[in-house]
This record gives sequence, structure tokens and C-alpha cells, in this order.
Amino acid sequence: MTANHTTDDSGEMTLTVLLIVNDQDRSRDFYHNVLGAEIVRDRDPVILRFHNGMIILNVGGGPTEDKPAVTMAPPANPDTVSTALNIRVADIGAVYEAWRSRGAQFLTPPQDRGSEIRCYLRDPDGHLIEVGQTTLA
Repeated sequence: MTANHTTDDSGEMTLTVLLIVNDQDRSRDFYHNVLGAEIVRDRDPVILRFHNGMIILNVGGGPTEDKPAVTMAPPANPDTVSTALNIRVADIGAVYEAWRSRGAQFLTPPQDRGSEIRCYLRDPDGHLIEVGQTTLA
């Protein structure tokens, strides 16, 4: 069986996540100073390189011609989640300690769940971030 793959004209794709935030500066500082993301663009929107992916931070807004029925807004309730950033790491203990020392407030310390060790934190707007380390060989 042969698989067909669709790519853009250059043959490459990059997965980028867009997060709607209340304050671009505050969120940019969190992702840069706490999680270590590299700032590519300072504002409107903020663009960050985070390891092999990109994070875009922008303010919300109402419908536009290309999304006529869509209003974009940060999470209304951080305890109700429909999406989360999932970051896989080789050494969760080291990442946990490094990010905590830079101001990250985790919901709990890393928890051993059998096939993985994981913990969660929120960004300044309440976006949930899972940090996990696979334990199965």
C-alpha cells in the first residue's frame, strides 16, 4: 500500500499554535523568560520559536471576512479545557525545577502515571500546559 502525502508548495510544513491572550507582553515574557522560547517577533502578533515548533500570541477579536462567525478570546474559565499544549521532555524533573525557579506555578509536582510522568501548569491567560516524560522503552 502506498501512502499519499499532501504538502505545501515548498514540500515542508511547520505546526504552529495560536493562543489568544489578554496581554501580549505578559504572555510573551512568560513563554520567553519561564519556558525559554525564542522571540521571533515582539508583538502584533508575538511570534515565538519553541524548540521545533512555533507559538503565536495574539489578542482576541470579532469575526472577520475569512472567519465570519468566529470570535477569538482567551479561556473564559481555566478549569474547563478544550485544548492544551503538550510538551514532551527527556527529563521532567530537570524541566520542572528549571521552570519553577523561573516562576512557573505548577498545579502539582510531576506525577508517575505508569507509562509517563507528567505535570501541568497554566500560562498567564489560563491556557493549560502539560509537561510529560514517557517512561516506556
